Amino acid sequence: MLQRRAAGRRRTGVTFQRISTVTAVVAALVIGLFAPAAAHLAPGTVAPPFTAQAAKGGDVSTVSLADALAKGPVVLYFFPQSFTSGCTAEAHDFAAHAADYAALGATVIGVSGDSIATQVKFSTLECRSKFLVASDPGLKIAKSYQAVILNLYADRTSYVIAPDGKVIYQYTNLDPDKHVANTLAALRTLHAGDAK
Repeated sequence: MLQRRAAGRRRTGVTFQRISTVTAVVAALVIGLFAPAAAHLAPGTVAPPFTAQAAKGGDVSTVSLADALAKGPVVLYFFPQSFTSGCTAEAHDFAAHAADYAALGATVIGVSGDSIATQVKFSTLECRSKFLVASDPGLKIAKSYQAVILNLYADRTSYVIAPDGKVIYQYTNLDPDKHVANTLAALRTLHAGDAK
């Protein structure tokens, strides 16, 4: 009888932990949807340097902002969590427009707090092996870009960074729909300015 009660308490504790975790995630997302806009890096701000492990398809490499900027502008997009519906839709959109980014000389780097093992799978399955997906355990990069939700997840924030290292565009919205269109428009404006 005592063993059954103890087992019941353990199961209840595990169930309570799961419910608490789900509740915390939902609360973070709801607060993120209805909270006033957080401060993000403004255009003209020098983008914080970073180095991280990143996956592109099955390959893992170290990526740095400095190395990426040496090749041209960078689209740095933060997303909350790999394999969630909004993040998957956004990854598909970035992958579908990979040629447009390449034509504008831009490197796309996605960043979330997921492990590099998760990013390897996500970059292959959902990003179609088209761009780098960096692992940011502890959200150190996201925090330096002021792109976090309650210190639990990266916020859905996209930056366009010019080759001189300055932010030229920033967009934050948990709805993934306009991140690609908006960053491409910012790159076209940058490209048009460079052509003059």
